[in-house]
Amino acid sequence: MGRAGKLAVGAVIGGMALTLALVAAVDPPAPRASAPAQISGADARPGLGDTLRRCRTVTVADPECEAAWETKRRHFFGQEKDEK
Repeated sequence: MGRAGKLAVGAVIGGMALTLALVAAVDPPAPRASAPAQISGADARPGLGDTLRRCRTVTVADPECEAAWETKRRHFFGQEKDEK
């Protein structure tokens, strides 16, 4: 294959790549599963925020802080409903 043939093959491959990129950019994304419901501030426990704020600066082991962080972790990962 000569130089002209290589240029033609390169142009065809480049044209296909450009076409695929344009199709991907123009087509809307496929519908997916709905987003999870937003968690409102009403779901949070009233005293937990104050405890966690205090525990951010604690440098020694504190059982109350460990319990508060564990509760927050379970709430975040949605595990608290499974255990009740």
